[in-house]
Amino acid sequence: MDIGHVIIYAIIPILVVMLAGYISGKRGAFNGEDSKKFNKVVLVYALPAALFVSIAKSNRHMLVEDIKLSIVSVVGIMACFMAVYFIFLWCFRKNQPNPQSCAAVSALISGSPTIGFLGFAVLEPIFDATIGLTKVALVVAIIGIVVNAIGIPVGLSLLNSGIAKADPSHKGQAWWKPVVHALAQPVAWAPILATIWVIIGIPWPDWASPSFDLIKGANASMAVFSAGITLSSLKITINWQAILGSILKMIMMPAVILILCLLFKMDYYNILMTVVACALPPAFSGIIIADEYDVYTAIGTSSLTLSVILFMGFCPLWIIISKACMEAHLFGWHGLIPT
Repeated sequence: MDIGHVIIYAIIPILVVMLAGYISGKRGAFNGEDSKKFNKVVLVYALPAALFVSIAKSNRHMLVEDIKLSIVSVVGIMACFMAVYFIFLWCFRKNQPNPQSCAAVSALISGSPTIGFLGFAVLEPIFDATIGLTKVALVVAIIGIVVNAIGIPVGLSLLNSGIAKADPSHKGQAWWKPVVHALAQPVAWAPILATIWVIIGIPWPDWASPSFDLIKGANASMAVFSAGITLSSLKITINWQAILGSILKMIMMPAVILILCLLFKMDYYNILMTVVACALPPAFSGIIIADEYDVYTAIGTSSLTLSVILFMGFCPLWIIISKACMEAHLFGWHGLIPT
């Protein structure tokens, strides 16, 4: 796998489709409300279908191999999530009327990768031909569960706590409600159901795949196009908070994940996929939550936009760094390096 392949087959297609969405938004063909509808198709139908059928085709041995991936994803992503929260809470506590809620939204944006929208779009063209879509899907599913079933409930709990502190008359939402809400979403329960399916040992029938393949094919293209529309409908203002959010997302998170992957001596391709997945731009779901609560929307959007631009360079860069670290056997990593 060379960097030219990554740029041609992963980066440029995303840039072209996202630019098409951006131009269509600027010309008025679609607007922010349309992008929300497209996002709903992705998150409720296309992505869950892609995750379910891809995982259901795997076996118990593959799931056992990915236990390290699960541990690294939970520990690494949530450590970065909370780091973003406390850094923003401390650095900008005097600049915001409600610093805790703003810090919570910052964590939801810059402390989570947009795995649901760009996971398959980036990882599939880079790794599918080498290791197969099933392995790619497992990485997307595991990180997606961490982001959607753990990160979002934690962020919403912190957000509601901040709102309650700022306004005593406001009763904060019970901590467990965001958890239940997150797990009720198809993007969370579909991969969990597929995992249970594999653990039980039920073979996946080949005749059932076409029924899922048609809708899952819309996942990557619609998600990227919708992202372009979303960016076209938002006002961008770059400041130090937006820059800091981008630095934490595009540099801190992949670095932390890479170190953990090497320490846990994960498989070569799992390391590359996990690092690239965690180098994805900030979660679009964070912007949706920011807009819903009217908290930190402008700065969060600016950080997201800046990170999307930076990703075009950081994606191949983190692949180069990851390969160099493995070839140097950093942190005692010893594994089979493909020739």
